[in-house]
Amino acid sequence: MARSLHRTMDLRDLNTFAAVARRRSFRGAAHELGVSVSTLSVRLRDLEALLGVRLLNRTTRSVAPTAAGERLLARVEPALRELTTATNEVGDLRDIPSGRLRINSPAPATQLVLAPMIAPFLRRYPEVSLEIVDEPSLIDIVKGSYDAGVRYEENLAKDMVAVSLGPPQRYVVAAAPAFLDDHGRPRTPKDLLGAPCITTRFPSRAVLPWEFEKSGRKIRIQPSDRLSGANSAMQLRAAEDGVGFYLTFEDYVASAVAAGTLEVVLDDWCPSFPGPFLYYPSRRQNPSCLTAFVAFIKEWRTQQRSVRRR
Repeated sequence: MARSLHRTMDLRDLNTFAAVARRRSFRGAAHELGVSVSTLSVRLRDLEALLGVRLLNRTTRSVAPTAAGERLLARVEPALRELTTATNEVGDLRDIPSGRLRINSPAPATQLVLAPMIAPFLRRYPEVSLEIVDEPSLIDIVKGSYDAGVRYEENLAKDMVAVSLGPPQRYVVAAAPAFLDDHGRPRTPKDLLGAPCITTRFPSRAVLPWEFEKSGRKIRIQPSDRLSGANSAMQLRAAEDGVGFYLTFEDYVASAVAAGTLEVVLDDWCPSFPGPFLYYPSRRQNPSCLTAFVAFIKEWRTQQRSVRRR
């Protein structure tokens, strides 16, 4: 029986099962593996028929491993990771980096820092494919099957390798000139209390306080959100249309400020802070595409510093 099982077992079926069980979703697993949901269902049915046990409990709303499925997942996942590592190590022997590079990043870092690097990097390494997932929440990139993540300094785990992605950044408060004419131009952050504001609301529904600093003095206020959301394009349009004060990355509003549709206030209360970092697990062997991207980032940063000095 065991010999027959080993002859007919398909590694793709085990990989399919692990993806569905880990994500608790056929749709999510199908996206991860690049196959259709119907293909996953067929492979799971074949695997359960081969083993003679049910591995997943399925309803119209949820998917969860059975006791047998949990036991199989605990043994299979480490083995699959070892197989991935082994094949990556073999792939690293090639002269040209290749494979899929998965990066988890917050949207502002993606749009303002990563985006300009993408086309030059992919032109240099045509056998690399890049997947960037915008994620505002802090996650475990290893558990999420990412090769690397992007975060700001205060959120970096100590056991990770971190590489600076860009120069310092800062937040600014901006509003439409007509709005400022009606509501006044604040002199201190406390003047924003009770004023209409455009805020960013995270998936947890939290709205973070606005923090300011000047000459060593720090002020934190909780803004009154006349409008809240997480779409930067919508927030920028609302600010230009006079909805309220908008605290955001300076680069998001630079063009609008230059065009005169927005005006920055409290400029001297908004110091700069270190830009984002690419981070990844400290391990002996990294995928060739990640190694190439890290080297590219360092070269890119050197070139950007040279341009700014001119």
